[in-house]
Amino acid sequence: MEWKASHILVKDRALAQNLLIRIKQGAALESLAREFSTCPSKSQGGDLGWFGPGKMVPAFESAVKRLGVGSVSDVVSSSFGYHIIKVTGKRD
Repeated sequence: MEWKASHILVKDRALAQNLLIRIKQGAALESLAREFSTCPSKSQGGDLGWFGPGKMVPAFESAVKRLGVGSVSDVVSSSFGYHIIKVTGKRD
């Protein structure tokens, strides 16, 4: 199984929670990623491309496995900070 996902990565949990609320109210994750994310993927709107098992930190991969295509995660904590993840594709 491989997944395609976009995300926003920030250092502050409160900011992550605020961004998640904005997404739930209709804001585009991609534009918020360009503005707020600390990940180099921000220039692609948070797009991480395709990845397989073991390529992401465990908390991130676990969240991706639970989400359906088009779904957005709650705030996910990892050693990098706080993520908001949107799954944009799955393939075998």
